Amino acid sequence: MEILHSNISGIGRPLLILHGYFGMGDNWKTLGSQFSENFEVHLIDQRNHGRSFHSDEFSYELMVEDLYNYIQHYQLEKVLLIGHSMGGKTAMFFSVFYPDLVDRLVIVDISPREYKPHHHAILAALNSIDFSIHNSRELVDEELSILIPEFGIRQFLMKNIFWKDKGVLGFRFHLDSLTKNNPAIGEALPMNAPYEKQTLFLKGENSDYITQNEELIIDAHFPENKIVTIKNAGHWLHAENPEQFYTVVFNFLKN
Repeated sequence: MEILHSNISGIGRPLLILHGYFGMGDNWKTLGSQFSENFEVHLIDQRNHGRSFHSDEFSYELMVEDLYNYIQHYQLEKVLLIGHSMGGKTAMFFSVFYPDLVDRLVIVDISPREYKPHHHAILAALNSIDFSIHNSRELVDEELSILIPEFGIRQFLMKNIFWKDKGVLGFRFHLDSLTKNNPAIGEALPMNAPYEKQTLFLKGENSDYITQNEELIIDAHFPENKIVTIKNAGHWLHAENPEQFYTVVFNFLKN
């Protein structure tokens, strides 16, 4: 059995952080080190991301089992769980399947509903990279910019590029599997699957991932929920307004 890769720091109650699609635990390094002053922080790479194992199989059910195996491996109890986007969906699925293992839940800019596949341009751009031709970061960025004009999104994706061998670049994520299994990322939480402990939902002021229509479906699955808007931020609210993000989450977790 393979165990997810993570970086662990700090002492205290275990706080597990799950990144979003195309991300990795390292994206949370700055906030992770802040949280580690009060908690034992686990920055986890989910399957097919970061330094964790690659697999052709990719679904929330499998990511839930990966997380269960991780928690058992480190003998953790009553974890505090933060998940962003895809990581938020993993966290929701995990909490309704294993409620006794989760003490508090923070869901970052994602709702329990189904999301239609919408990463086509990013996947097309990533699949256009040929590392035998695009053999420098500048050339990769140039190629990606054809389909991804937003500098911030390219910068986020470029964090996944590393020297695989001498003179050969590669992606840390398993692009073939992410491309093939892309529709699985939008899966809705199953009906009649509640998590009844305290849950904090954070939404970006400029993001459309959690709309007002979502409140009923959130109430149905997470009756003890609170929804807070992070100002001047879109979908990557923890990176765009880390000060408000940290304050709101810390106050929720410490009680």
